Order: sequence, then structure tokens, then C-alpha cells
Amino acid sequence: MRENRVLITGAGGFIGGNLAAYLSHRGYDVTKFDISLGNRGLPDILNQDIVIHLGGNSSTTETDLKLILEQNFEYSKSLYEMCSRIDVKFQYASSASVYGTSKSFKESDFCKPVSPYAFSKYMFDCWLMNQKYPYQGFRYFNVYGLGEDKKGNQASPVSKFIKQAQRNGEIKIFEKSEKYKRDFVSVDDVCEMHYRMLKKDASGIYNVGTGNPISFREVAEIVKAHSHTQITEIPMPKELKGQYQKFTKADNSKLIEIIGEYDWKSVKQYVEENINAFIN
Repeated sequence: MRENRVLITGAGGFIGGNLAAYLSHRGYDVTKFDISLGNRGLPDILNQDIVIHLGGNSSTTETDLKLILEQNFEYSKSLYEMCSRIDVKFQYASSASVYGTSKSFKESDFCKPVSPYAFSKYMFDCWLMNQKYPYQGFRYFNVYGLGEDKKGNQASPVSKFIKQAQRNGEIKIFEKSEKYKRDFVSVDDVCEMHYRMLKKDASGIYNVGTGNPISFREVAEIVKAHSHTQITEIPMPKELKGQYQKFTKADNSKLIEIIGEYDWKSVKQYVEENINAFIN
């Protein structure tokens, strides 16, 4: 395979681990780079064809702006500049959290991030838009799937609800969860988007989401249908109020224009196919 050597930062994480396995299965020579693997600083990319940058601070509740800018903005800039100097293809993970309180979710829209994490991602997006060397950035919407144990309390409602049902026989959701709708996208689909875009010369930022949001309540009902459990409403913690996007819906037309039509997996379909794997 031409240009098959790929280094993935954040390869010890949820998406990075899934993507490393996904690309290895498709014939790529994958090098994993992650703090959990003992790696520090910037990676050696001299013998790489592709860098997929998924590393950094992924805590959406981090309040130290200086720290998160160092980890998500300055580090990403340095890695991109390294790639540009030696002509290594650069993909990276952005986030739909950059849209914040925006009502529209199109890549060209002005964004209104509400958290330090979202701000750090948006700063790098904006900086890249003024650079000449090609890049592919992916604004992930709410990614879920097998392997989310690594995310702790940052795991998606899909995984959290399944684990709660398994351990406690009860799913806890915030009050008025039916009013919070998110575009949940499976990690399998995210991996497929990275894979397909590696074959494209396109440069820019792309939304990665299904375009079909469902509420937290609906997610809980899907899990309930596959487990003997009940749903209990609890108050939303004060620290999360104002930090929570009430609605996300990916406008994925820019991505689809490049890769062609795609059959996104629904939460219901994914849970039905993987419920036993989650439990085991």
C-alpha cells in the first residue's frame, strides 16, 4: 500500500485505540503514540506518511484555560508544523463542542464555544484556516461505542446507561432529558470517515455526525428495551449547567460531497448489535 505508515497520537484512548485497530486491519502500518504508553513530548514522524492527531486534553469540564491551550492548541500547532515541513499528511480531531450555543452546525458558521475545552479546539480550527499546508480536521459529534471505559466520567450517555443498567438495574438521567438532543455517532463510523478521507486530497474541516439527533431520554429507553431496568430522573449538577449543549445536529453535507452517500449506524442498531459486548 502506498503511504501506509501512520502515527496516531492519543492511540491509548477510546477513539485512538479503535482507529489504530481499524486501520491495522486495513493494511496500514500503525505506530501508537500516547502518554499511557510512556510517550512524552512530540513524536518522531520522520518515517511516517500520515499523522492522525487525537491526543490532548479531552476533558470537557477542565477549567484551567492556560493548561488546556498548551495541550490542545500549542501542541497541535507544533505537530502540524512538523508535518508541513516534511510533507506528512495531517488529520486531527476537532469537536462539535466548538458550536456551543450556535443554532446552526455548518463548518463555515461562526461558532460560540462555551467551555475552555471547546475554545481550545476552535482556536486551533481557526488558526489552521489561515495555513497553506493541507489538513483534514474532523468535528466529532457525540461519539460512543465499545472501549469507552477509558473515558471515565467523560463517557457517552450510551455507554453510561448500559453500564448503569448492568450494575445497578437502574438508569439515571438528568431531569428534562427529553429536551436535550444530541447527534450520537458510533466510533465505527468515525473510524470509517478517517479511513475514507485518507484516500482523498481534500483539505478542510468536516463535521462527523449522522445528522439525526435523539434525546438522552430516547437513548435511555433504547437501553431499557434491552435490559431489565428502570429509568430514574436526577437533578443536573450545578457545575454542568451552562456547560451543556442542548442540541446538536451535524450538517454533514460537506463530508458526504467528498466520500459519497453513507449509511450511518443508529444508536438503536448499534446497541442491538453490541449490547452483549458492552456487558461482557
